[in-house]
Amino acid sequence: MTINIDDLLIKPHRTVLLDALRHGHVHYSFCGGRGSAKSSAISVILTLLLTLHSDVHAIVFRKTGNTLRDSVYAQISFALGLLGLDEYFKKTVSPTEMTYLPTGQKILFRGIDEPEKIKSIKAPFGYFGITWFEELDQYNGREEIRSVLQSTMRGRGGRFWNFESFNPPANRNNWVNIDLLTERCDRLISRTSYLDVPPEWLSEQFISEAEALRESNPRSYDHEYLGIATGTGANVFENIKEEPIPQSVIHGFDHVLNGVDWGYYPDPWTFNRAAFDRAGRVLYIFYEDSALKKSPRETAERVRAHVRNGEPVTCDNREENCADYRAFGISARAAVKGPDSRKYSYEWLQSLNAIWIDPERCPRTLREFMQYEYERDRNGEIIPGYPDGGDHHIDAVRYATERIWRRRGQ
Repeated sequence: MTINIDDLLIKPHRTVLLDALRHGHVHYSFCGGRGSAKSSAISVILTLLLTLHSDVHAIVFRKTGNTLRDSVYAQISFALGLLGLDEYFKKTVSPTEMTYLPTGQKILFRGIDEPEKIKSIKAPFGYFGITWFEELDQYNGREEIRSVLQSTMRGRGGRFWNFESFNPPANRNNWVNIDLLTERCDRLISRTSYLDVPPEWLSEQFISEAEALRESNPRSYDHEYLGIATGTGANVFENIKEEPIPQSVIHGFDHVLNGVDWGYYPDPWTFNRAAFDRAGRVLYIFYEDSALKKSPRETAERVRAHVRNGEPVTCDNREENCADYRAFGISARAAVKGPDSRKYSYEWLQSLNAIWIDPERCPRTLREFMQYEYERDRNGEIIPGYPDGGDHHIDAVRYATERIWRRRGQ
């Protein structure tokens, strides 16, 4: 039987399949909104990998075991039908598993609400090389996932594929949203929405409901259907653009802004480079650095490696540190600050059409801007003002842009 993968997977997921076939990564994160074909794609990719590697078994996890049959078990059964492999698999519900008849390979389905049973799982031969954590946001954190993987990734084969799927929660501080911002060279992230899926794969009613929500409540539409972590309503910055900044754009900046926030330990020293498009009112943040327990001389060397020909660097107003920087050949000046400067700088940043942060070059800066929220009182009401803490890169950006936002009308 000839299988046309184009009929089974949308283009972004075909890219993931090709990567998985050559074992380009170990971890694969599928995130997106409703109807984005995440679970369908993983079901197909998992099954194909299993049939191509005769010594590999798979385990599919949900947070609780009583949700398995109506979700991931049914999803893989559907994938077997699409692939024309139904007759080659024996399916049982007690125990909940599938067996590939030509080889005896297993696909097990488990809830991690019984951790002792996971630790005692043994492969009939070979090893467990494929795992899938569905609805990742329902787990307690990366530590819980890591604990499970320590029990499963222990075969001698050395080739492992771990798939994770979820709809990003609205709260940007949810652990899965924060985890996505953590750089991992062994992880491939696939973001899709129903807009990537051929309309004929979806019902007319599904599309109608999505369009109705887009018109009536764009914020909910962005979260539910596009899979965007839109925030809880307490986010200070609603104008963040999370997207790589092309190198050609960076090369075109004729005036670069540099800012430093002093720190040693436990607060970090931070450094950011940015540029401002006055006409479009867009702030580009394209470089970051941070360090703990580094002397002014050591951090000065890191700054000097990036600033061009005497570019000014605006720092937190600790004059002795600025003097050190000037002695090390950096054109350092102390931020003016003054009454209400913190409030005014935050309001200026909020007023911009976009704060464009490169997620690959500036993951820590992006994390700070996305997670920064107003405080709430005991009744859950938002408290005016800007809380102090967790804003070290934000401060570096405020200092870098001080000469702009201090000019009225900017």
